[in-house]
Amino acid sequence: MRGWWKDTGRLEDMLEANRLILDNLTERVEGELVESRVDGRVVVEAGARLERTTVRGPAIIGRDAHLTDCYIGPYTAIGEGCRISNAEVEHSILLEGSSVCDLDGRMESSLLGRNVTIRRGDRQPRAYRFMVGDNSDISIL
Repeated sequence: MRGWWKDTGRLEDMLEANRLILDNLTERVEGELVESRVDGRVVVEAGARLERTTVRGPAIIGRDAHLTDCYIGPYTAIGEGCRISNAEVEHSILLEGSSVCDLDGRMESSLLGRNVTIRRGDRQPRAYRFMVGDNSDISIL
């Protein structure tokens, strides 16, 4: 997953490329599932931990990712070391080290660069769409 997205120009192109890649996944669960469920073609890499989480494939959860109390929808690629809690993510790409926490709505059709943080602010937005560069920190207001 590292670097391929840099050569494409638009968010829609990157999400489509991700969709094509994920369409060819073979289900594999090497990480830890704690009161969690995976449906369809899902890859959970070694070292990943899912707690009270549902993942609907095709999707990939990278090595050492930690997901707690969340829903991961189809066509989502979650990179190594990502953290997601109390959130819903679908049809999105999260590169390594990113985190998404405490969102009231579903984040969809989004691309997060490396080490991006997205968390809920004081207000309650209902829809999210992001294209965020590396090492960003976003608070939703």
